[in-house]
Amino acid sequence: MRVIEPYERALDDVPGAHPYPRSSRYHGAEIGVYRAEDGTEVRYVKRRLLPPLGEAAEESVPHTVSAGERADQLGQRYFGDPGQWWRIADANPVLDPRELTDEPGVEIAVPLPGGFPGGMGRLGGPGVRDGG
Repeated sequence: MRVIEPYERALDDVPGAHPYPRSSRYHGAEIGVYRAEDGTEVRYVKRRLLPPLGEAAEESVPHTVSAGERADQLGQRYFGDPGQWWRIADANPVLDPRELTDEPGVEIAVPLPGGFPGGMGRLGGPGVRDGG
């Protein structure tokens, strides 16, 4: 399990800081503000664009799906955090994370820590080479 230093976790709780924790796929996304005619402000996450899959494949390792595997298990295995399944989904042409593991024997891409553009930096875990 990835341990977040206490000071990093404290930064996630600072009022006015980014509304998503550092481990979220939306942490680096720009926050927009819509102002209604009555002055009400509605905050929203602007679109999070991903690089073309070909570029993502260059910064990934293959994984052959086994029967019964789930996306959260892959997040734990490769990144030490089951909530990081979205990194694997981003590197593959799927809309629903269940599509990653629906078919045993299929090869999917698992991004290298810090290698997939738009990633959070160097998260490590067993089975994935650390770029440093």
